[in-house]
Amino acid sequence: MRVLPFIFLLLAATARAGDVFDMHVHLHDAANSARAFEADAASAKLELAGYAGMWFGGPNQAAQGDPAAIRAANDAQLALAKEHPKMLPVATVHPYDGEAALAEVARVAGLGCKVLKLHPHTQQFDAADPRVLAIAKRAGELGLVVMFDNANILPGDSEKLFNLAVQAPKTKFLFAHIGAMNFRFWNVLPMARTADAFFADNIHFDLSGTITVVADSPLEPEFVWTLRNVGIDRVLLGSDYPQFSLASSVEALDRLDLTEAEKAKIRVGNARRLFGLAP
Repeated sequence: MRVLPFIFLLLAATARAGDVFDMHVHLHDAANSARAFEADAASAKLELAGYAGMWFGGPNQAAQGDPAAIRAANDAQLALAKEHPKMLPVATVHPYDGEAALAEVARVAGLGCKVLKLHPHTQQFDAADPRVLAIAKRAGELGLVVMFDNANILPGDSEKLFNLAVQAPKTKFLFAHIGAMNFRFWNVLPMARTADAFFADNIHFDLSGTITVVADSPLEPEFVWTLRNVGIDRVLLGSDYPQFSLASSVEALDRLDLTEAEKAKIRVGNARRLFGLAP
């Protein structure tokens, strides 16, 4: 009879093993994309704990000089999240819009938004520009996590983002794609943590795209080593849907030589902690 409680606990743990939060979902076709993403997760028999949905990601979207259009699109994203309870809406601004961008950051924060995404490549701005730092600091003051594309498409991508995080120590950052195939750069973090009063340890990452390329590759051991160096508690799973499916990202995570406890944190636990989501 003593075996029964253990069996029940094991079954409960197994039931929770499918829980997953996707940190990187592009909803290019708004409600249609949200429905398709959720249907894909269901068909893969994934228990979706939630997902971060963003509306932009290509040229001519969220461009400089049209803050009214950005505001309208952010409103549409917030409205869509009300129709899809598992969706965490991701807003944006263009840093070069100055005071209008700062005002929009405050507005979306007041409406309950938890994430602001900025994309230096598609939005065509320099992450080292002082106006970007101003946005990052203001977002941090308002409790927003600031998400940046970090696929190293632009020269000096990771270096500029690291310096930005150092200059805005009270802001929590999330760098998408963990540097892509330049993920090695982020092994600087263990050294940065040893520098007195230098680094606030305010950087998180999502693994979108990169994880599906690296899993089962010759680089996998080094990638796992990097994840542990940056800190498993600071790593979130992402798919970059629709470019990659959530199912393929979960399968790639399962193939990494990580412990089950580490995978559980990456799959859903870290997102719950970072965004204060209900278990």
